[in-house]
Amino acid sequence: MKRISTKLVVLTFLCFLFTNVAQAQDITVKGVVSDETDKLPLPGVSVLVKGTRTGTTTDASGRYAISAPANATLVFSYLGYLSREISVNNQADLNISLASSSQELEQVVVVGYGTQKKKDLTGSVAQVKGEELTRQPVQTATQALQGKIAGVQIISSGEPNTSPTVRLRGTGTMLGGANPLYVVDGVFTEDIKNINNADILSVDVLKDASASAIYGMRAANGVILITTKKGKAGENVFTYDGNIGFREANNLVDMAGSNQYTGYLNEANKYYGSGSDLITPSMLTGANTDWYDAILQKGLITTQNLSLSGGSDKVTYFLSAGLLSDEGIQKGNKYDRFTLRVNNEYTLTKKLKFSNMLSYTNGKAKGAQLDAFGNAYRAAPIIASKVGDLYGNTSLFGNVSNPLLSLDKVNNTARQNRIQGNFALDYKPIEGLTLRSAMGLDLDYLKSTDYGYRYLPDGSTFLVPGGNQSRANSTLKLTKNDTFRWIWDNTATYTKTIEKHNFTLLAGVTAEGYKFNEFVGNARDIPANQDQWYLDAGSAGTQSVANTGDKYNRYSYLTRLNYGYDSRYLLTASFRADATSKFGKMSQWEYFPSLGLAWNISNESFMTDQKVFSNLKIRGSYGQMGNDNIKSSLYIPIAIINRPYPIDGAPIQGIRFEDTVDNLLRWEITTGYDAGLDFGFLNNRLSGTIDYYHKKTDNALIYVGIPAILGDPDGKALTNASTISNKGLELSLGWADELNESFKYGISGNIAYNKNTIEKLNGGQPLFGDNIANYQITKSDNGQAIGSYFLLEKIGIFQNQAQIDASAQKDARAGDIIYRDISGPNGTPDGKIDNNDRAYFGSYQPKFTYGLNGNLSYKNFDLNFGFFGTQGGKIYNAKKAARGVSQLTDNVEASVVKNRWTPNNPNNNVPRATIGALPASTYFVEKGDYLRLNNLTVGYTLPKALLKKAHISNVRFFLTAQNLFTITSYSGFTPELQPSIPGAKEENANLNQGVDLNSYPSTRTFAFGVNVGF
Repeated sequence: MKRISTKLVVLTFLCFLFTNVAQAQDITVKGVVSDETDKLPLPGVSVLVKGTRTGTTTDASGRYAISAPANATLVFSYLGYLSREISVNNQADLNISLASSSQELEQVVVVGYGTQKKKDLTGSVAQVKGEELTRQPVQTATQALQGKIAGVQIISSGEPNTSPTVRLRGTGTMLGGANPLYVVDGVFTEDIKNINNADILSVDVLKDASASAIYGMRAANGVILITTKKGKAGENVFTYDGNIGFREANNLVDMAGSNQYTGYLNEANKYYGSGSDLITPSMLTGANTDWYDAILQKGLITTQNLSLSGGSDKVTYFLSAGLLSDEGIQKGNKYDRFTLRVNNEYTLTKKLKFSNMLSYTNGKAKGAQLDAFGNAYRAAPIIASKVGDLYGNTSLFGNVSNPLLSLDKVNNTARQNRIQGNFALDYKPIEGLTLRSAMGLDLDYLKSTDYGYRYLPDGSTFLVPGGNQSRANSTLKLTKNDTFRWIWDNTATYTKTIEKHNFTLLAGVTAEGYKFNEFVGNARDIPANQDQWYLDAGSAGTQSVANTGDKYNRYSYLTRLNYGYDSRYLLTASFRADATSKFGKMSQWEYFPSLGLAWNISNESFMTDQKVFSNLKIRGSYGQMGNDNIKSSLYIPIAIINRPYPIDGAPIQGIRFEDTVDNLLRWEITTGYDAGLDFGFLNNRLSGTIDYYHKKTDNALIYVGIPAILGDPDGKALTNASTISNKGLELSLGWADELNESFKYGISGNIAYNKNTIEKLNGGQPLFGDNIANYQITKSDNGQAIGSYFLLEKIGIFQNQAQIDASAQKDARAGDIIYRDISGPNGTPDGKIDNNDRAYFGSYQPKFTYGLNGNLSYKNFDLNFGFFGTQGGKIYNAKKAARGVSQLTDNVEASVVKNRWTPNNPNNNVPRATIGALPASTYFVEKGDYLRLNNLTVGYTLPKALLKKAHISNVRFFLTAQNLFTITSYSGFTPELQPSIPGAKEENANLNQGVDLNSYPSTRTFAFGVNVGF
């Protein structure tokens, strides 16, 4: 027994020792688990030692304690939140936060005069965070939005300091402004080129009437809200962001070289012209000029941004400064911008707060010469661009101006100073009530100097300073624009919760004023020395001065009710009454109601136990919005002085009204209907939105015919006499997940369909676009989309004389285009081809727009990409159509030379060689479909352990590419075209969509950057 007892003692001791050694390897880990957004503790969170059954849960205060090995991994999971795995690493205290799996629903979005949680919205609102915008090396936030929001078409230009064209759910007007309203920190504006992307907190896009009707008179084309950053109470945060890179032309048209060009023109003239060679050997100089290479460059682009933010419970601040420099790809084209921002909030008392959001922008632009692109397309390659100090004499050769000479002999510089800000006072007299008075200001001062240097021909050779292209007198044009806009908002917002009923009532009054003054002075014979560029330095009698301006005011009353019952049934109702001085007294006031309803089905009790939907909401809305974005004097008859009147055979000077105007000109009214479905699966890792909308614009501006007896030389007057419809469907889908703490990813896509139709002209006349190559290309009429192409239809190419004899084109030659003869009764042939044979063949407006965006992060590496594309739109290649209109020696595309019709190449696609212009036809219409890799960014963040000693919070390096490639069948520079033609009437911009004449080529950008935080 004694021996047994000894063994038991020894065994017991060893077991005790082993147990203590094992326990010595475990540590007690404790901490608090909280919500990542609102920092509140989370009770009932499961805490599990990975790979074991050891676990616990957090208490009512979110606290936990668990025994685990020092090198263990803890798994934190909670219903409605994303799980997290945290390595213990011998840490006894671990406080962590969990992100809601329905984080998108809790996301706060900005709406008119307030904010709402996304889950409480009844309207169609989309938000893009500021950090997503700064991944792309672009000047404006709208460029970075491309492809990110369904139903939003962004049309960018490669030209520096150019605002993208934005269309929200189609084009709703023909002659009025079609761009959306921009609201920057409460300030109404027409562009956001002055806003530094690094200063933006978020961009919120209000698409339907329920969301945007609160802005009434300005909301017909949608609303884009820009919110800039603010400081937070706590430690100072200092950041630096910078990148450097270069731009290059994304795609250039391959033009004929010297041999191809000479052979093509000689063939055209010898067989189809005068019968002789157009270009003789004596004209050849040995040059083979690539004119695009002569006028283009790789442009350097740099951005540098600094910011400082922080504050206390009394004062918060955000200060920033930014520099942007973009050379552009055309020689001499450049834009430099300096921005400064000061955003402060002062808590004066518990009830009173003052805030300011203030920015200053200084810009200097050397503008692009857009006609140089058209001249480079047409210039003869057998002429050198420049040899030494002498320029190739393209004009003496009977060709267009030397585009390089045109660039070198001008100096166009614009300087802009712009101050934009909002000053607000918030007072909370009682719980739930906020009184707010905010004054917004936008002051824009622009001064431009356009100087043309003097140059003269000096001989008959092909290398002279100018040849026939000359400027005998230097010219100077000075322009000074001063713009002042103010807006004063006074609102009261009352929020009240009674059991399950939530009310928010907004009421207010706003006033807006605008004043514009333009001074233009011209003079000749100004010295080349820039210090003498004053009008008085010109020759006596050559000076001229013009002074114009504009002024208008707006006044509004507004109210909105947001009601929610138990987070299940939601209602938004708004009403706005607007007055504008742009219309006469009988038409100044208009009223804009809206109503939005939503049902959060996923919050119903019968959805509690289901495992399919984590979010399910049905939305519906109706509302009306206005558009007064026209010139402010169109309803006023203007008297013209110094007009001759014949009296007794001798004309005397008098005054007369030359234009007939409608003094009852009124608002364009857009009525919008929207039905939407928001859904989420798998704890909202998969989420999406479907929207159907119908926007109908009544009282759209259009010209109507008037009797000639009224004396109007145009025989027409502008009035409200048309309806425009946009119907569409939008779908957005997104997946976001994290496999573990190290690997996270997300992908999202959107696609939108839109059909644009003109309805009910009500006696109005169809509107034509501007003349291109002596032809009107577009015609906007009943049953067609705005800016539809109205052309002859190419149905083939004549192969022989027998085809010609049997056709309506008896004077044609083999190799000529065959046009469809439809001008007889009921579309039958009448034996001739003329303008009556023209028909509609689509428009630039795409049927579909779509985007695909993704992000991935693994440990310290991150990858982001974005695609954007359109389908169903068409482009009229006006560069090709304008060739040879007035110059027989214009160049031609290499593909035309290669594929032209000849007796040995009897094709039906490209006509024979020609030195003249061809009629406007579908031969020049091409598909505008494209898919573009809009952005690709790869980044690496340095481990925090390396930065700790240097007191640096984060350092990230990145490489980015913008417009890396484009998949398209369009043969021009770019299928992405601004809806305007240089030199065309401004009001015709919407009618000229898709006509490609002198477009700035799209650019590809490569850049390297760094983000640093302290």
